[in-house]
Parts: sequence; structure tokens; C-alpha cells
Amino acid sequence: MDVSRLRALRGPNLWSRHTAIEGVVICTPVECQIDDLPGFETRLRALFPGLGPLRPPSGQRVPVSLAHVLEQAALALQAQAGCPVTFSTTHVTSTPGHFQVVVEYSEEDVGRLAMDEAVKLLQAALDGRDDWDAAAVVKQLRDLDEDVRLGPSTGSIVNAAVARGVPYRRLTQGSLVQFGWGHKQRRIWAAEVDATSAVSESIAQDKDLSKRLLQSAGVPVPIGRPVDSVDDGWEAALDIGLPVVVKPLDGNQGKGVTVNVMTREHFELAYQAAEEIGTVMVEKFLPGSDFRLLVVGNQLVAAARRDPPQVSGDGVHTVRELVDEVNKDPRRGDGHATSLTKMRLDDIAIERLKQQGLTPDSVPAKGQRVILRNNANLSTGGSATDVTDDVHPEVAQRAIAAAQIVGLHVCGVDVVAESVLRPLEELHGGIVEVNAAPGLRMHLSPSYGKGRNVGKAVIQSIYGPDKNEDGRIPVVAVTGTNGKTTTVRLITHLFATAGMTVGMTNTDGVYVDGRQIDSGDCSGPKSARNVLMHPDVEAAVLECARGGILREGLGFDRCAVAVVTNVGAGDHLGLNYLDTAEDIKRVKSVIVQNVSPTGYAVLNATDPLVVAMAESCPGKIIFFAADRHLPLMATHRAQGKRCVFVDEGAIVASDGAWRESIPLRDVPMTRGGTLGFQVDNAMAAVAAAWGAGLAWDVIRRGLASFSTDGDNAPGRFNVMEYRGATVIADYGHNPDAMRALVAAVDAMPAQRRVVVISGAGDRRDQDIVEQTQILGAAFDHVVLYQDACQRGREDGEVVALLRQGLAGASRTSRIDDIRGEFAAIDHAFAHLNEGDLCLVLVDQVEEALAHLRQRCA
Repeated sequence: MDVSRLRALRGPNLWSRHTAIEGVVICTPVECQIDDLPGFETRLRALFPGLGPLRPPSGQRVPVSLAHVLEQAALALQAQAGCPVTFSTTHVTSTPGHFQVVVEYSEEDVGRLAMDEAVKLLQAALDGRDDWDAAAVVKQLRDLDEDVRLGPSTGSIVNAAVARGVPYRRLTQGSLVQFGWGHKQRRIWAAEVDATSAVSESIAQDKDLSKRLLQSAGVPVPIGRPVDSVDDGWEAALDIGLPVVVKPLDGNQGKGVTVNVMTREHFELAYQAAEEIGTVMVEKFLPGSDFRLLVVGNQLVAAARRDPPQVSGDGVHTVRELVDEVNKDPRRGDGHATSLTKMRLDDIAIERLKQQGLTPDSVPAKGQRVILRNNANLSTGGSATDVTDDVHPEVAQRAIAAAQIVGLHVCGVDVVAESVLRPLEELHGGIVEVNAAPGLRMHLSPSYGKGRNVGKAVIQSIYGPDKNEDGRIPVVAVTGTNGKTTTVRLITHLFATAGMTVGMTNTDGVYVDGRQIDSGDCSGPKSARNVLMHPDVEAAVLECARGGILREGLGFDRCAVAVVTNVGAGDHLGLNYLDTAEDIKRVKSVIVQNVSPTGYAVLNATDPLVVAMAESCPGKIIFFAADRHLPLMATHRAQGKRCVFVDEGAIVASDGAWRESIPLRDVPMTRGGTLGFQVDNAMAAVAAAWGAGLAWDVIRRGLASFSTDGDNAPGRFNVMEYRGATVIADYGHNPDAMRALVAAVDAMPAQRRVVVISGAGDRRDQDIVEQTQILGAAFDHVVLYQDACQRGREDGEVVALLRQGLAGASRTSRIDDIRGEFAAIDHAFAHLNEGDLCLVLVDQVEEALAHLRQRCA
């Protein structure tokens, strides 16, 4: 068994909406059926008892192969590690022994490790070895998952965003997350929102400064000051009056905090713990319980009483044994991923035990309460009880005022008081700290009481209470075999005509507001994500080519409009196990499957494979076709649904009895309707703009002002003139494109027709041959040249296939082989006369167009 080409599908993909690891697995004939491997399943289950029943995917009547076993093992390993994964599949390709294994992941690193370990498991079972340890692997996966997944605080905010429909993207391996797209994007870092200034955060971190600001505003706080040595600190403690609290001036999560310090010996230990964090502060100890009040915006959204880590004696077990028993609680972990943290018997805890006359090896009496720490932070092993409904209105107002004085939009306010049922002044309580980026887990899943959906409150503070505001901008996704880039450029132009800043991706590059910010083939998910991250973009028009969808999935979770121009006979057949036009259709339908429920799929009604995509669309359908009398179009119109078609020399949009008409003479790119493929592109763009909600006067103005010259749509039927001859440059590169181009030039007068053509080496032989078979019936003179990149072909191989297609051509009377694209263009120009037509099928688009402009100038 050989596993190759492992890749992460990070967005909606060919197989599902889930993120997944995809691998190509090549099995020997005997490995294609595990029943032919004596004792394999027995050895496999001995190594990994948690593996479920081995079966092929639902609906597939195929033997269970090693590829199927690998799929199910990789999924089971993640599930046993606690990952929320459920989807996997194995696709049997048309190549014997070749399988595509797809396994969902929640964290990419964990998914990759699970796949690697599943391979090792199968190899161990095949070899009869017993050195693969299931328990150790599951623990490794669980530990990795805890390390890389979002913590509970950030995760709760992300979950609330997802529930509201807000898209998100994790920007780092840490807790930096972007919500929304384009100009509606917002960011959080853990539980801190981007609206909070660095100044406010710095104030919150300086405990002395924040306390003085609160005091000046009349908020009750304990007295205290920073100190620079143990002696200075002890002097401050005596001045303030024992007991005191010793803590870092700039700290969080209770690190280095010791409360209720009464003795010099205890003070020195507390000072040492605080000094490891930073400058030490000493302040008056306030008696009472420790409360955390969570303020979001101008509201108190949750409150919890935090109790210090403690155990209860049973008269039998030592303190150490009692702590070990409590730490077995599955809610307790080593980090912040669990709702509780394990208790620690460190120096601070031992000193606290000493104050109670105990050691870790003492056996406390039955019912005796043994406190391990005075501070009650969850991160040091404490517990939390929800008291949100008990907070007195005046206490809530004090907490809100404290957050606003410091300037924090999400603020954890620490209060020490006998209770929060009465105002702080009555109970001699006070606010001891305000915290930026507070931990939320005590409110999400308290040890006791009701959990609070504080993540929802944070999202509401970012995007407001209106649930319809989801941080999204209009996203139009375009795919198809031909016409994608022209359609993308026209839709972009229509949005720009509406005054919007538009981000566009296509095979020529990435553009924002008409300015190119990246070059090359940018029709994949990475470029799409870059556009959606740009802070100026108000609408995005994204070309989604086959390669990017296969390689990584989509760069967005859903789109407002999906446009499929055509599938036809397909393109790039024979690559990536895509052998038929039906296979191409499956890939290109991915954008249709991920249309918003309130959005539209714009589908070519003349292409049966495109029409079939309508069944998988969650939204509505707009069909387009030049012929309004097509049965499908007539039925769709009769049902009162949206259609775009051509009638009496105009593009017509109909919705029930309503109609809007745009004469083709006002659409320059169609040359008065004579260029059929441009009419199709215009109809697709009109339907997309209509589905996205653009006004009709904007659509009219946009169509009238769009031209397909070399600057606006390079390589897309760019028409020039050379000494009285018509020159057309186009990037057509498959048989369907050749047919469309021949139909277009047939409508243009010419005494003699010349075509300059090469062929892409990554096409099938029959596709390369078919291109010149089509052209041989329409052109008098054919000039062949070899592409700059042969894409795996031998020198001269493509040109030989092109010549093969011209054998017996009905019209072509002259065939020339010229080495080099520019030399081929010059050769064709040398034979042009006034009134001739020359079609140049360019390879290096920008360079070839520059050469043509220079020649035609």
C-alpha cells in the first residue's frame, strides 16, 4: 500500500462541506480485498480494538480494501481522541487499485497525524508486529488537539458567530480570529475585541494605575502600592495592616497571587511567587468571597463566585491522596481547554496547609475543609458558582463603570465582598482588579449553577443585536469550462458601476478596486481568502477553477450567487481521476452546493450537466439561455421564477409577469448580438448582478461601458486592426472554445482567414487533435507553434497532434510550423492582406498582447 498526495481540504469541497484530509492510496491487487489477507483483520483488531466494523461506503458494492480500512481507522482515532468528526469516505477511481481516501478533521494537525498513525497501524498489522500502541497514539492525538484547538473562551465566541452565520477565519495557531469579510471584518484575540485600544489594555495590566483611576471615580478599591523588595513589601504590609494580598503588578489568570498573608514567612513565599511574574504589589486583604463579574459593552452579562481549591477530609486519606482523587474529575485538565484545572501541591499550597496545621501527608478529619490556596482563580484549581441572577443593580453598575473607566469592551471585574446581593459599600467590599481578555470558561460551564452564553454577548457587541447583520459582503463565485474570466470581469465592472470597491480573482491575477495586487493564475482558494481579508472590499467576484477546488476546496463557506457558464465536453480530462464531463460537473457543482439559502445559482439552461446542478442548490435558480422557447426555460418562467434570455434583439430578465429589457446594441461586448458566446457571458453576468440585488439602471450603465479590449479583458476576444486586416486575440484552449470562436468569426466578414494556434500539453491527445479538426473547417491558413511550457510532453509532440487534426481539413490549404509564439504571430502578419481575419490563440497572454499591440500600433 502506497499513500501519496496527502492534502488538506480547508473549505467546502468535492466530497462534503467538512474540512478533510484527502489522500491517494494505491493498493496491490491482493490489498484491494482484505479477505485475501489471512489473519489481517484479527491482528488489526488486536492492535486497535476501538476500530468499528469494516465496510465499504454506503451504496458501494465493492470489496473492503486497505484504503477503506485506512479511512475508518483515521476517523476512529480522531473520534477516540475526543475530536468532533463524523464524515469519511473512500472513492474507488477508474484506475485499478487507486483510491481517494477522505477523512474529516476538526484540526488540521490532528487530522494529518491521525492519517499518519493509521498508515502505521495498517503496516504493523500487515507485518504481524505488535509495536503500535493504540492508547499512546490516542493520548498523543488528544494532547495535540488540546494544544492547537481554540480555547474555551475564544471557542465560545467563534461558536456564537457560527450560530449567527458570521464567517470566521483563524489567523494564527493562537487565538487571533477574524470575523466577517472585507470592509465588515472584525477581529478578536482570545476574549479581547479589536475596538479596545492598546492604551486601555495597558491600563488594565497596570494594577496600581487602574486602581487609582477607579478610586478617582468613586469606585471602592482596596488600598495598596507597588514594592521593590521583600523588606519594602513587608513594610508596606505593616503600614496597610495585615492581612494583605501579594500579587504581580501586571498579571493575569491568578498567576503569582497570594491572599490573606499574615506572617513574614508566608509573605516571603508570596513575594517570590509574584516576583517571577513581574513587579510586586501589596494591597489590603478584603474579607469575603471572590466574585468575577463579566461586562460586555455596557452590560453585565455574567457573574460567578470563585472558590479556592480545596478538598474535604474523610478521616482515611491524606491530603495528597484527596487531591489526586479530585484531579481524576474529567472536567479537570492541565491547561485551559477543560472547564476546571487540576489542583497543585506546590510551595504556596504547602504554606497554606501549614497555616492550617497540616502537611500533604496529613490525614484530615472527616468533613474538615482543607484549603490549598487563598486565591480562587480557576487556573490554580479553583471552582466557580454562577451568581448572575443574584447581582444587585448597584454592584452591576459599579462593574460597568469600572470597565468604562479603563476603556475595556470585554472586561472581567474582580470583586471581593461578603456577597453581591447588596451594594459593595454596605459590605465593605471593593473591586480589586479589572482584566482585559478575561477567561470565559467559568461562565460557560461553571462548577455549579447555570452556564451563560457569553460568546453570544460578545458577538452582539461586535455586530449589534440585529441578527441579519452577519459580517458578510456580496460574494459571487463563477466557474465553468469557458467564459469564466470574461464573466468575472463583467460582473466586477457592474459592481464597480454601483460605486462599490470590488475584489476580483481570476486566471490573470487578483484585483482590488481595479488595481492588480497579485499576478498569475489566481483562481484558487488562497486568492479568494486574500480578497475577503482586504479591509476595503465591499463585494467579491471570485473565479473558482477546477484545480483550486480539487486542491483545497473553496476559499469561502458560502456565496450569495454562484454562476456556472457551461461544462460542455469538459476540459483537463484525464487528470486527477476526472475522466468524463460528468466528473467535471461534480467538481464545478461545488459552488452551487454552497450557495446561501437566500442566494441564487445562475445556470446555463442549454447545458444538461449544468442544469442538473439545480437539484443540489440550497437557494433559488436563475436559468439563462438565448432561446426562451427551450422547454426548461418555458417551464421555469411559467412557474414565476427568474430567467434571462434573448428576445427581439435584447437581453430580457423575467420574473413572473415582470420584465426588464436591455437591447444588445447597447452591449458593446456582443457586437450587436453577433458574438453568441459573449451574449451568453453577458446574460450570465446580468443574472448574477440581478441575484446580488444591483439596480437595473446600474446594470444597464455597466453593460454599456464594458469593452473587451486588451486592457479590460486581456485574452478574451480582443479585437485589433493591422493594415486593414482584423486581428482577434483569445485564450481559448479546448474544443468547446474552438467551436464558440468559429461561430463568432463566421459572423464577421473576411476575405481570407488565418489562425495561430498551439496546444496545452496537459490535455488528452484527442482533445488536442479535436481543436484543429474544428479549425481546419473554418480557416484557410493555420500557423502552428509550440507552447512555452510543454507540461510533460516531448518537444514537438503537441504540434504533431495539432497537425494530425488538420489531416483532411476541408478548408485549410496551408499549414506552417513556426518555433516560438511571437515568431508565429509575425509569420502570420507577414501573410495578411487588407480584409483578412487573423485569430491568434495566445499562450503567454500579457506578453503576446503586448507584442500584438506593438505590431498593430
